[in-house]
Amino acid sequence: MRARLLFPLLIVLTVGLQLAELAFGSVAIPLRELFDAENASVIVDIRLIKMVVATLVGISLSVSGLQMQTLFSNPLAGPYVLGLSSGASLGVALLLLGGVAGPMGIAGAALCGSGVVMLLLLGVNARVRDGMSLLILGIMFSSAVGAIVQILQFLSRESALKSYVVWTMGSLGEVTWPQLWILAGIILVGLLIAVFTVKDLNLMMFGPVLARSMGLDLRRSRSLILLSTTLLAGGVTAFCGPIGFIGLAVPHIARGLFRSADSRILLPASAIIGADILLGCDLISRMFVLPINSITALVGIPVVIYVILRK
Repeated sequence: MRARLLFPLLIVLTVGLQLAELAFGSVAIPLRELFDAENASVIVDIRLIKMVVATLVGISLSVSGLQMQTLFSNPLAGPYVLGLSSGASLGVALLLLGGVAGPMGIAGAALCGSGVVMLLLLGVNARVRDGMSLLILGIMFSSAVGAIVQILQFLSRESALKSYVVWTMGSLGEVTWPQLWILAGIILVGLLIAVFTVKDLNLMMFGPVLARSMGLDLRRSRSLILLSTTLLAGGVTAFCGPIGFIGLAVPHIARGLFRSADSRILLPASAIIGADILLGCDLISRMFVLPINSITALVGIPVVIYVILRK
């Protein structure tokens, strides 16, 4: 009953925020004039694409965060806990700090970096039996890659370093229409895998022993979930940079609102809430001309503090 009431309200909120994304900017456009011919270039080429990107990014990070928290039974796990963001950062660092530029080159380098980390994790997953070992090794990969990136930063030129630092702040406004189709395709595949494994997530909540006794192939399920998370979080990082706290905070907000632990409810709930929050954060960042990461941090940190104090 609660879900039947909340889902329509959240969808209405999503539509309202999307219209606000189209209407508000450096120059406000009244809603009745959004579809006028003279506003077409501004709406289609700038605001519409940014609205779609914000929606997709919010969905992707929230769903991948839910997957990681359920997979590792850890409320403080997020989409970047296994080093996917660090791998993408290393790819971009090698490109930018090496003096090479170009949006598609940056996206390709980030995807390659995330892909390498994913292959390492899949190799480790084939050898370890429990999720905790996988989590620890993922954190070690992330730390090692972070150390390499720091060395590259130390050795790089000032102009290249500035470009890299700007990329780490995250941005929803650098994606072009051709890039958006690639990003949407990556996210669609990741979401389809997430939907396919939603029952596996429910079984994992009973613990590995009971999950195996109920017929769950843990290694296969972990591999599929890792692949889904890599596509969702890695794709977002490749085209928008690392955007923090959405994937960590939104699943907890969904659990609190829906008062459910069922992944069949939490997955679509997290997706819609994530889209709503990131659309709202983008409106605020546009209003005060601030990096999107600073706004998502201010939204997500109170949720994380609450979870820590509550647990």
